[in-house]
Amino acid sequence: MIKVNGRELDIDIGSRHIVIQRRYEALGALNDLLIAVWFLIGSFFFLNDSLVESGTWLFVVGSAQLIIKPLIKLMSLVHVGFIHKIPV
Repeated sequence: MIKVNGRELDIDIGSRHIVIQRRYEALGALNDLLIAVWFLIGSFFFLNDSLVESGTWLFVVGSAQLIIKPLIKLMSLVHVGFIHKIPV
């Protein structure tokens, strides 16, 4: 940890950290993409009376995935923290 002008600057050049962090970022991006897809399709389904129930279920799935987003971030922080405690 380096402090510059009273601000904290975390510099980590460990390749394992970078690989793990990038995988969690990719997982988070995929989750965000799927959320957008479910809500977009669900919105179109609401335009047709016969598809309203299916559209509602897509909104429920998208909402459940919104819960997953912070869990992915938390898992990333725990995993990287665990890696830093293990000697290489």
